[in-house]
Amino acid sequence: MQFDYTPKVQDLMDRVSGFMNDHVYPVEADYAEQVERDRWVTPPVMEELKAKAKDQGLWNLFLPKEHGDYGAGLTNLEYAPLAEIMGRSLIGAEAFNCSAPDTGNMEVLAKYGNEAQKKQWLEPLLDGRIRSAFAMTEPAVASSDATNIETSIVRDGDDYVINGRKFYISGAMNRHCKILIVIGKTDPDNPSRYLQQSQVLVPVETPGVTVVRPMTVFGYDDAPEGHPEIVFDNVRVPASNLILGEGRGFEIAQGRLGPGRIHHCMRLIGQAQRALEMMAARAEHRMVFGAPMSKQQSVREDIARSACEIEQARLLTLKAADKMDKGGNKAAKDLIAMIKIVAPSMACTVIDRAMQIHGAAGLSQDFHLARGYQYARSIRLADGPDQVHMMQLGRNLARAYGG
Repeated sequence: MQFDYTPKVQDLMDRVSGFMNDHVYPVEADYAEQVERDRWVTPPVMEELKAKAKDQGLWNLFLPKEHGDYGAGLTNLEYAPLAEIMGRSLIGAEAFNCSAPDTGNMEVLAKYGNEAQKKQWLEPLLDGRIRSAFAMTEPAVASSDATNIETSIVRDGDDYVINGRKFYISGAMNRHCKILIVIGKTDPDNPSRYLQQSQVLVPVETPGVTVVRPMTVFGYDDAPEGHPEIVFDNVRVPASNLILGEGRGFEIAQGRLGPGRIHHCMRLIGQAQRALEMMAARAEHRMVFGAPMSKQQSVREDIARSACEIEQARLLTLKAADKMDKGGNKAAKDLIAMIKIVAPSMACTVIDRAMQIHGAAGLSQDFHLARGYQYARSIRLADGPDQVHMMQLGRNLARAYGG
């Protein structure tokens, strides 16, 4: 594995870092203030950031080489350090049109969508004119096992009719969110549990789509994206809105979640790295008992452990990305599971230490640490809980070494 970044990637890293320093970090407070004025609309300052990033060619950097016509054509390994830099700010990725869930949805449409679907939905997403959401999780079943999903998608003439209830549908509260990718069952009686599901495109304004309430995460509603509970009551869409074909929903989900999982990990490493830097600076300049906090052995140990843990997670992420590039997502599934287990917990731990060193202020709105912790903790559940990844990884390893 090559540890040195190519001149192309180093140049992009420098440019993305410069953009974050010059444009993103300075407006984080403005962004929060604008959200408070109109909670479910993308703030004007974000639209300004997106226009600047697009003008500088720092746009759609997430799309891999097989979709190079649409994006920057980077490999997963090349994109990893860029995602880490963007992830240092909770508003960073969106500025470059590289935020979830849009990235995953764009990858689905680029990889599996037909030409009409790409024209209608992928192109405006790639242009940053609309947002999207992925409707998978259901309150009534354990949705970490996608075969449990109960939402029905029934063919009726030239249409599909959708009935079900979803929640924690990230991004769907935003009034710029115009399209949902909904996963449900078209063939619930199929003997194969993995051929029962399909995915269908549902415009948000379709009759029968009802937002019940915005769900919160540790009391945050995460405006302007939000995570609503949504009811689908006899929602009717054209049969042409089906993605790839009936019974292909589980296959599409697996293709979507591999890159999505590692992208979250990349961004969380950025969050943890920023928390480490804040922790170190606070310790060096904050006086306690007549001396800087950094004179305290326990504080030094927290800083040292955090640096070690971040670097370990970073290297594992890069190895997983490299394996994805060389062998595909399936070949890298164990490494993807490993980093999905490791990175969110690592970020939680490091950010928690940073909050402790900042004292009460670390829990406040004056620093981004509390929101960063909330994000890291939620990713221990998003795209599959830790326990599911450990169960599957342990199963794979037992087979590999015990066979």
